Amino acid sequence: MQQLTGTKKRRKETGSFDAFPLVNGIIMFIIVVITLYPVLNTLAISLNDGTDALRGGIYLWPRKFTWKNYITVLQKDNLITGAYVTVARTVIGTVLALAANAILAFVVSRKRFLFKRSLSLFWVITMYVNGGMIPTFLLYKGLGLTNSFWVYVIPGMVSAFNMLVIRTYMNGIPDSLEESAQLDGAGYTTIFLKIYCPLCKPVFATVALFVAVGQWNSWFDAMLYNRMNSDLTTLQYELMKLLSSVTNQGTSAEAMKNAVGTVTPTSVRSAATILTMLPIICIYPFLQKYFVTGLTLGGVKE
Repeated sequence: MQQLTGTKKRRKETGSFDAFPLVNGIIMFIIVVITLYPVLNTLAISLNDGTDALRGGIYLWPRKFTWKNYITVLQKDNLITGAYVTVARTVIGTVLALAANAILAFVVSRKRFLFKRSLSLFWVITMYVNGGMIPTFLLYKGLGLTNSFWVYVIPGMVSAFNMLVIRTYMNGIPDSLEESAQLDGAGYTTIFLKIYCPLCKPVFATVALFVAVGQWNSWFDAMLYNRMNSDLTTLQYELMKLLSSVTNQGTSAEAMKNAVGTVTPTSVRSAATILTMLPIICIYPFLQKYFVTGLTLGGVKE
């Protein structure tokens, strides 16, 4: 503390100026502008008249404000049903995937587990080798997962990448915590629930965000496995069909323009993009506080 105070006094006496805070602030400001500009520009286009947006020149503020683009998107058939299914698959899929990956990571991270190297190698291989679309479809059909809600949840419960991320984090937790708990008579279930789960909140939050974003944005599985069942459609699949129809310059686009107003593929695409990412943007601040490290610092004194 005295050394820092002496350094500050010497700087005042010599009149030197530390340029790092200023340069760092400028660089961070530029990064923030580059990151936010595409989002703000998309929002401005989505709130602007579609025909007027074709002229260009829209940057951060709409030139002719309108809600027609959002009305076009929200009036899409089966959009409410797709929203319900998407929310359900996101919540259920995230919870089950996090629980499955956490349990597997805990098992593989145990030093006494004999097959941890073999299983870890097996899961790593699955990250690079895929059975292909047609064999996967036939497998899901044979298991009775097609035309079912659980095709959105069960195949994505176990992820080699997420499991390895959690396992790596668990390997960094001191063994002394587990050993002291075992001396007190705690079993592996108690150790996992009472010790590892609280300490693994940061990595759990990170993996949960990865899974939730993947579930929320997924639409290809709905088209592939539940295409004929409108009750199992998803929000992203309905928005994809809307973008496909409004992009076409045929009868469907003309009918949409006459029914709703002046919309264009660009304006409708911008509105759909904002509606798609809005829930994730709202959820992220609540998970961000867990993106910290060092929760075990000072937990064990050796």
